Amino acid sequence: MRKIVLLAAAAATVAIPAAVNAQARGGIIIVDTDQILKTCTSCTSAASQLQQKQSTLRSRAQTLQTQLTTEGKPIQDAFQALNGKKPDAALQARIDAFQTKEANARKELATSEQQLQSTAQNVQQQIAGRLVQIVEQVRARRGAALAVSKDATLANDPTGDVTSEVLAALNSALPSVSVTPLPQQQQQQPQGR
Repeated sequence: MRKIVLLAAAAATVAIPAAVNAQARGGIIIVDTDQILKTCTSCTSAASQLQQKQSTLRSRAQTLQTQLTTEGKPIQDAFQALNGKKPDAALQARIDAFQTKEANARKELATSEQQLQSTAQNVQQQIAGRLVQIVEQVRARRGAALAVSKDATLANDPTGDVTSEVLAALNSALPSVSVTPLPQQQQQQPQGR
């Protein structure tokens, strides 16, 4: 029995310095990036502005659809009344003008959608760039070997969670972001870069 107690004491003596050494070499910090991206000041402000832009785009699409339907119905009725005959010059001009309006509406909506996507990418790049810098600063300051996102873990010790520290630093360092499309040169670069 005495040998077991001595072996247990010896094992504990060896295990404690090993744990201290492992912690001194650097541990792992956990950051709940989902929470940060939902609650940071610039994130919520940008999300609100992006939703407003998306709502405006949907409203414009609905307006164009209503206008095209209203204008197109009489042209379609006149064309169908011909029963397969060729339309006269006046009706053909109306058809051509309507098709041009339709094409312009599609082009306008596609351009607006591209701008919205570019704006969202610009916002994401600004926030992600600053977030990575801040996480790296916190990791270095704490002497951690690794920083991982909370959603990438199966289980974690809450003592390693630095989310509130990172969130406070992000709110301080990045109170707002530019909610505008990416600069042209960044839009033209391939996605893989």
